[in-house]
Amino acid sequence: MGMLFPPLPSGEFDILYADPPWDYKGQLQHAGEGSQDTGGAVRHYPTVTVDDLKTLNVPSISAQDSLLFMWATNPHLDQAIDLGKAWGFAWATVAFVWDKVRVNPGFYTMSQCELCLVFKKGKIPSPRGARNVRQLVTAKREAHSQKPDEVRLRIEEMFPLLRKIELFARERDGQDFTDDHWAKWGFEAHGAETYGVAGELAGRGC
Repeated sequence: MGMLFPPLPSGEFDILYADPPWDYKGQLQHAGEGSQDTGGAVRHYPTVTVDDLKTLNVPSISAQDSLLFMWATNPHLDQAIDLGKAWGFAWATVAFVWDKVRVNPGFYTMSQCELCLVFKKGKIPSPRGARNVRQLVTAKREAHSQKPDEVRLRIEEMFPLLRKIELFARERDGQDFTDDHWAKWGFEAHGAETYGVAGELAGRGC
């Protein structure tokens, strides 16, 4: 596991924002009968089983009072709640609902939304900022697995002064990882296909 998960940054964070690379057991997405697959997660980055995700020592970087915002694809909702608890957090609620505007085929209904869950450890950390942040985010789906920047911005509005880290971070539109007040650990954190640490708060430990 050392090769997959290098050391997390030292110190503790009040706000953790995670987009785990959920394992689909090699399953690929399809656009419909007779079409080619549209990729699937495994074509874009290394996926990780939930059992391996549980071994990541997230509790060591979580403050006594902290929140975990976690993206969960719909087939992995039960695993996401299980993972949040394994990392030492209590299930709270759905923080954000992302309307992707574009739809994907599904076994039951057309897939259009993705959820960002929130878990709590201890009390809601303070100081707090905005209290009127909306749950629904409408933003057109773009590159595979890329989440709308609007969600991070809303979290910043809610907790502008707290220590924040993005786990399983990936490069977005060529942006420098040191361009904001988030520490980042994850895929492409150093512009390479590995897990590492980047950001002013995290240092350069990997």
